[in-house]
Amino acid sequence: MTAPTQAPAQASQTNAHIDPAAQVADAGFVPVQTRSERPVSFDPDDFGAPTGREVNWKHTPIAQLKPLFEVAGTNDGVSCTVSDSTVVRPALAHGAAPRGEFFRPEDVVSAVAWQGADEALHISIPDDEELAEPVVVRIDGNGGRADGHLVIEAGRHSAATVVLRHAGTAQYAQNVEIIVRDGAQLTVVSVQQWQDDAIHAAAHQARVDRDAKLTHIVVSFGGGVVRVNPTLELAGAGSEGRMYGLSYADAGQHLESQVYLHHKGAHTVGDVLYKGALQGASAHSVWIGDVLIGPGATGTDSYEANRNLVLTEGARADSIPNLEIQTGDIVGAGHASATGRFDDEQLFYLQARGISEDEARRLVVLGFLTDIVQRIGIPSLQEELLIAIEAELAQVDA
Repeated sequence: MTAPTQAPAQASQTNAHIDPAAQVADAGFVPVQTRSERPVSFDPDDFGAPTGREVNWKHTPIAQLKPLFEVAGTNDGVSCTVSDSTVVRPALAHGAAPRGEFFRPEDVVSAVAWQGADEALHISIPDDEELAEPVVVRIDGNGGRADGHLVIEAGRHSAATVVLRHAGTAQYAQNVEIIVRDGAQLTVVSVQQWQDDAIHAAAHQARVDRDAKLTHIVVSFGGGVVRVNPTLELAGAGSEGRMYGLSYADAGQHLESQVYLHHKGAHTVGDVLYKGALQGASAHSVWIGDVLIGPGATGTDSYEANRNLVLTEGARADSIPNLEIQTGDIVGAGHASATGRFDDEQLFYLQARGISEDEARRLVVLGFLTDIVQRIGIPSLQEELLIAIEAELAQVDA
C-alpha cells in the first residue's frame, strides 16, 4: 500500500495492503480473524465499502451507516464546545504531532474521519497537573454530516477526567486518539444520548505508557445506530487499563462496541466489563471483546466480561469474547459472556418480601446496571444516568 495522503510520515510504514475488489471477487477469500492482524490505512479507498462479510462488519447494519463511508462535504453537522479552555491547544492539522502518534484507522469510517477532519481538537493536560473538575466536551448535532478527530493527551504524572457528551442528531464519523504518558491517570467517559435518527460511528484508540492508568467508559442510550469501538494498548510496563460500558437499547436501536485490549508491556493489568439492557422489537446490541496478551506482556493480569439483560420479546444481544495469549508467564487471564432474562430467583426473593412484581423487576435492572454507573466517579453524571435508566424502565411498564 502506498503512503496515505496527508498522513504522518511514521504512519506510512505500518500500513498493510488491502485489495477490496479482490476480496469480494475471490470466493475462497478468508477474512482476517485475528484482531491484531487487521490491516490499517489512512486512505478510505484502501478499505472500500464494507460488504458484511468482514469479521468487523458482519453484525452491523451497513446500509444505515452508508453515509459515513465517504468524506463529509461541508463538514458542519456538529458543533463542539469545551468547558475548560485552559487545556485546549491549537488545532492539529494532518501531520502535526501528537496527532497520529498512535492512531491508525482500521476501517473505512475511521479513515474517512481522518481525512475529513482537516483539523483535530487537541486537549492536553500539562505534566504534573491534577484537574479538580472534569473537562466536558459537548458535541451537539444539528442534523448534518460531519467528520471529527479529537486528541486527548495526559502529560506525565498528570490526573484528569474528560467527558464527551453527544446530543442532538447528526451523521457523525469520529476518531478519538488518547495518549496517557508515564505515570498519568486519565478517565475518559463517552456518553451517547443522541436523538433517535442519529448515526454515529467512532474509533477510540488509546496508548497507556509506563505506570500510567486509563479508565475508559462508553455509555450509549440514544441514537438510531451507534457504534463506538475502543482500542486500548497497555504499552508501558506497569500500566493499567479499565474498559467499562453501559448500553440501553430500545425498539429499532442498534448499539455496538467492539473492544480491543492489547497487553504489550510487562506487569500490566486490564479489566473489561460491559453491561447492556434491551427492550422492544428489533432492539439490538453487539459486543465483541478481544484481548491480546503479547509475547512481552509477562506478569499480565487480565479479565473481560459482557453481561446483557433482555427485558422484552424481540430484542437481541450478540456477545463474542475472544482471548489470545502469546506468553505463558502471566498472573491470570479470562473472559466471560452471559445474556439472559430476569433471574427468577431474584424476583421470587423480592416478591416474597412483599415487593410487587413491577417494582421487583425495576430493582433488578437498576442493580444490574448501577454497577457500571458507579464506576464513572462523577456524582452529577451518575445521578443523570440513573434518572435516564428509570425513564427507560417506565417505558417497559407503560
